[in-house]
Amino acid sequence: MDAREATPPPDFARAVDAFMVHARVECGLASATLDAYGRDLRELAVHMGALGAGSPDAVTMDMLAGHIRHLGTERGLDPRSIVRHLATMRIFFRWLHANGRIRRDPARLLERPTTWKRLPGTMTPGQMKRLVEAPSPDDGPLWLRDRAMLELMYASGLRASEVGALKLSDFDRDELLLKVTGKGNKQRLVPVGKPAAAILERYLAECRPQLARHDDRRDKFRILLSAHGRPLERVAVWQIVKRAARTAGIQGVHPHLLRHSFATHLVAGGADLRVIQELLGHADIGTTQVY
Repeated sequence: MDAREATPPPDFARAVDAFMVHARVECGLASATLDAYGRDLRELAVHMGALGAGSPDAVTMDMLAGHIRHLGTERGLDPRSIVRHLATMRIFFRWLHANGRIRRDPARLLERPTTWKRLPGTMTPGQMKRLVEAPSPDDGPLWLRDRAMLELMYASGLRASEVGALKLSDFDRDELLLKVTGKGNKQRLVPVGKPAAAILERYLAECRPQLARHDDRRDKFRILLSAHGRPLERVAVWQIVKRAARTAGIQGVHPHLLRHSFATHLVAGGADLRVIQELLGHADIGTTQVY
C-alpha cells in the first residue's frame, strides 16, 4: 500500500497532531507550510511504523536516513522536495526532544545535502509570451482575469500565494507599483511593467466589477476573484497556469516557473543580483545566486 494512504501508528499520529497544533497556534505558520508539514510527517510516520517504530521515541538515525533514501529511490522525489522532507523531520524531532516527548533527537546529526542544489527550470521569452497571451475572449468572460494574473506573476515575480492575496489598495496606479506580502508576512514593493499594468487596468474596469457585484463583501477587497466573487485561491492559480500552458502547448509549467523565468530573464538582461533579491523577497542573497 502507498505510504501516503496507509494509517500511521497511534502513538506517532498523536505526536504529529500535537506538533501540528503547536505549528498552527503558537508559530502561526502559513496554511501552505502547515499542509506541507502535515503531508511530510504523515508519510514519515507510516514509513517508520512499517520499519517497526510505533512511536517517535523508537526512531533511530538509521531509520531516518533510510527514509530519505526511500524518498529518492522509490518515491522519485526531486532534490528540493527531499530537502524539505529533511527540514520537516529535523524540526519535528527537535520539538519533541525539547518538550520531553522523546529521550533523544535521532535527526540531530542529519545534515542538509547542499550538493543537491540545482538550477531552477525556466522558460524562454518566447514561451513566456505565448503563455501570458494564451487566455483569449474565446475562453469566456474570465479571460481578462487569467491574463492579468499571468502578466502580474511574470512581470513582478510573484508566488502563487502572493498574487492571490493582492488587495486593491496594494496596486499604486500612479507609480505602477505593487505592495506584496510574502513569506513571514514580509512586505516588499515591486514594479509592474506597462503591459501588465494595462491588462490589469482593463480587468479592473471590465471584469472585476461583475465578479464583485455581491453585497456581502465576499471579495475581501482582493484584486483577483473567482467566478463566485471570492478571492482567488492558490489551487485556482495552479489551474489557471496549467490551462494556459496547455493552450500555449508548453509542458512542465507550474506557477513558480513564472517566478524563476522572471528572475532568470532579469539576470540575462544585466540586472544587479541585489536588486533581484529585493524584488523576489529573498532574505538570503545565497537563495538568489542560484540564478
